[in-house]
Amino acid sequence: MRLVAVSKTHPAEAVREAYEAGQRDFGESYAQELAQKAVALADLPEIRWHFLGPLQRNKAKLVAPYACSMHAIESSRLAAAVDALCTRPFDAFVQVNVSGEESKHGIAPDQLAALLRELAPLRHVRAVGLMTLPPPDETAARTAFGTLAALASAHGLAELSMGMSDDLEVAIAAGSTHVRIGTAIFGERG
Repeated sequence: MRLVAVSKTHPAEAVREAYEAGQRDFGESYAQELAQKAVALADLPEIRWHFLGPLQRNKAKLVAPYACSMHAIESSRLAAAVDALCTRPFDAFVQVNVSGEESKHGIAPDQLAALLRELAPLRHVRAVGLMTLPPPDETAARTAFGTLAALASAHGLAELSMGMSDDLEVAIAAGSTHVRIGTAIFGERG
């Protein structure tokens, strides 16, 4: 289980404090904020940055040099843009909208096989798992997490990025390998 501390909108010093307490994985949802914090905290040798959320291809240059993974790949074009900028392995979590909610990002489950085929030839970006954002209801979240776990298993993917501060127990019970926790670590966003 990997705990990704979501530090978006919190200052670099809050990240440094969490690092000094033993945390190594940090997540950001804004490309420019990730790049700024990565530069400001470059003296922390074991820090690992994860990009969370949608990314425009033209902002890949802000993420690729610093992040070790992206938890919201939705297209081969975005993955190819990141791949062209990488010189090392870069983990990709394909975001799947298993609940079918229009307000959520991600591909439909029936598009997953085709996207995985498109990602396979990339040199640095490698699909390692799936990610989803569930509905707020616990029963619906449990169903969404279970569906994502079954999809990952069916496609031979070992990693699952699911679970946040409000639903991490349900996500862990469903097999999450990466939980994205912000509020419970850093407090409310400013």
